[in-house]
Parts: sequence; structure tokens; C-alpha cells
Amino acid sequence: MATPPLPVRNGVGPTRLRVPDDVETTVVEYLHRRFPHLGRDAVAQRINQGEIVAGDGTPIDHYTPASTHDFIWYYRSVPNEQPIPFDINVLHQDDDLVVADKPHFLPTTPGGQFLQETALVRLRNQLDIPDLVPLHRLDRATAGVLLFSPNPATRGAYQQLFEHRKITRQYQAVVHIPAPTQLYLERFPLTFRNRIIKVKGIITAEVEDYDVKDAGRIEAPRVGKRRRSHAPTTGPNAVTDITLLSHRATDDGALAHVALQPRTGRTHQLRIHLAALGHPILHDRFYPDLLEHSADDYARPLQLLADTLAFIDPLTHQSRLFTSQQMLSFAP
Repeated sequence: MATPPLPVRNGVGPTRLRVPDDVETTVVEYLHRRFPHLGRDAVAQRINQGEIVAGDGTPIDHYTPASTHDFIWYYRSVPNEQPIPFDINVLHQDDDLVVADKPHFLPTTPGGQFLQETALVRLRNQLDIPDLVPLHRLDRATAGVLLFSPNPATRGAYQQLFEHRKITRQYQAVVHIPAPTQLYLERFPLTFRNRIIKVKGIITAEVEDYDVKDAGRIEAPRVGKRRRSHAPTTGPNAVTDITLLSHRATDDGALAHVALQPRTGRTHQLRIHLAALGHPILHDRFYPDLLEHSADDYARPLQLLADTLAFIDPLTHQSRLFTSQQMLSFAP
């Protein structure tokens, strides 16, 4: 990844934008076409203030041809961004690691209509650490423990924990159990496996069927002693262990409080697995059915919490365990 020629400002780093080769106009005109909502005055102001530059830091002026540069850098802005009325708490901070307890509704990183109201930008400003980056992500709707790296020199050591699956994660969820309640409750504890496919640009992930003969195939087969085949896998790629903690009867079945330990980290894995079992997470607007977009209802957060993270610290070689201070408000 190219080094940004602009510094982090108000907790927000610059965004890189590729300029297509076939654009036969100025950079300014290309920006007007690409982002018509900004308006000509807004773009002109950014140009005049030196907030739009080329990949090497060269300032862009009003007459710079688009063909001059392959990439430009600029600061995103979100007009009239609505505040999210929940705090993000720091559970731990040292020179190499920051651990935060993210509330429901707060995105991990900037995107779409969220910029300042994200865990990353809030923490950069709150802790005055412009180099802070997340080591992993939680869905906006999910609360719980998040790890951040404040030190580029040691960042790779912590990133490898996730790449090599050396992090133990446990979640909690509140789910609906339909009737006959007792029959469903007796299935726990259980391990659920399936194959999840996430297509870029589609908000929800999909489940792909596979033959019974491939049911035990988790990873691509190895070729020789070291190399792994690049042929697509055909078996399950998502595995979750699920344990029942408590339950309470309701008029249409029961609410159950469950502990979840994912062995893999597919997009929306826990939400998909519980919905596939017939026990969707309470207040889930994505699974089993994608509901129409609506304003956040802060009284009805998704009942999913990233409860604990445990690992051996790659720098100190000591055991680390971080636990969320939050609770699921609808847990029985």
C-alpha cells in the first residue's frame, strides 16, 4: 500500500482515488462527475487549501489534466454526520496494543455515512494516536472487544495472530427458540459447519451447498510437502461451537443466551449460523431475511457481543485475556 502524502487530520487519514486512463479532462472535472454531491465550490475550496494532491504529494490545481496522475489523495467528509450516543471505552493501552470495548451501532472504520462516528477515528482523537489502526473488525451492529495497533514497528506481529488463527474469540448472543422449545434446547452444545460465500457489493453473505462426500474438507489440499493447491475448496469453510448458557420461556417459544466460539472468521458467520439453525439473533436485520433500511433503533441493538479475546502476546510471550464490560440487555 502506498504511503499517503497527506497526514492524518482530525483522526481521519486521506483516501486514495484512482484516476481512469481514459479520462480526457482535468482532475477537477473528473471529481465533479465522480462526486456531484460535493458541488463545485466545495471542490474548489479543497483545491485552494491543498487538500487534493497527487500520489507524490504534488498539489493539484484547477487545470491539472487527469492524464497527468494515476492516483490522487483527498480527505473524505460527511456533511451533517449524526452522533452515535454511546461511548467507546479503552480496556487496555500500552506502546504496542490498544484494546477497546466498542458499543453497538458504532462502525469500526470510516465508510459510507460514517467518518468521525467510528471506533477508529474516535480513538485516534481520544488517545492522540494518528498511527492507530484496527487489527480486526466487528460489524457496526456488534458490540465488544476490538484490538488496535498504535505502533507500525510491531503491528505485523499482532496481525499474524489473526492470519494464523492464534486468537481465541468468544461471543455471546441472545436468540429466539421456537416451539417445541425443549426439543431445540436439547441440541446444545453443538458444532455447526457450512460454506459461506461473500460477494463484494452485496450486503449479506450467502450459503453454498456442497456434496456429502466433501463434508469434511475444510482447506484446499496440499500439493507436495509445502504448497497448497489454488483449486477452490468444495466443503465447509465456516465452523462455530455453540453452548447454551440460559433460557427463558416466552409466549412463542423461548429466548436463549448462548456462547459462541468461532473456529473460522467468515463475514457474518455467527449471524448466518444461528439463523440457519432456526435461532436468529434477536433484532438481526440481515438474517434470516434482509429487512428494509431504516433509522437505528437504539433501544433494540443486535444481541451479539464479542465477549472475550485471548492469545499469547507475540512480544512478551505472556497470556493475554481481554473481556468486554458490556452485557446483552435482552439476555434471560
